[in-house]
Amino acid sequence: MRLFHVLPAIALVVAGCAAGPADAAPSEPPFTARSVLPDGEANPMIAQGVALGAGADLYKTSGIGPTQLNAAAGEGTPEAFIDTTQFAGGALPAGVTITEAQGMNVLRAIQENLERQGLRLEDVTTMRVFLDNAPGSDRADYAGWNRAYRQFFANTDLQTGDTALVPMGSAEPSAPLVRNPARPSRFALEVQSLPVPGWLVEVEVDAVFPPGTSPR
Repeated sequence: MRLFHVLPAIALVVAGCAAGPADAAPSEPPFTARSVLPDGEANPMIAQGVALGAGADLYKTSGIGPTQLNAAAGEGTPEAFIDTTQFAGGALPAGVTITEAQGMNVLRAIQENLERQGLRLEDVTTMRVFLDNAPGSDRADYAGWNRAYRQFFANTDLQTGDTALVPMGSAEPSAPLVRNPARPSRFALEVQSLPVPGWLVEVEVDAVFPPGTSPR
């Protein structure tokens, strides 16, 4: 008799715990991945970046290299990727290395890539950098790359909030090209070659969309 009375009680508890549709927890948006493709290309090989997450929270760029802007330099040479709007005629000021010049070119390209998605350099959280040796050198130019990096990232004083002055080449430190407090996690490593002849720098970044924003 005791067992007879207990079983209905158990059945009643289980039935009471069964959640109906009205009691179900709200489901999260499905995880999405959306490729951002180059404009005007019918069959591009790679995306410019990919937006990832339940609400497309994270944007990952493809490997981005410098843009060929110096028509006076030979095709496929490192000098062909000097930005002549910054360095007239492709002539580099004292102490500015070819890796440094290409680094600034790449970071401008990344800035433009992010802005097309409604992002800023300040939204970058992670950076991966690949450096090739400049002709005639036996080691990647980390110092030149780091000078280029400081022109676009990590150039504010964390205690005062003031803009930090940074050098370009061997010139006296001055205001950076882009004021940006972001300090992404980053690695930089030397590679034997990069996919485009003349490239010395290739960079990938991850950026996080601010709350309430999404890819364009």
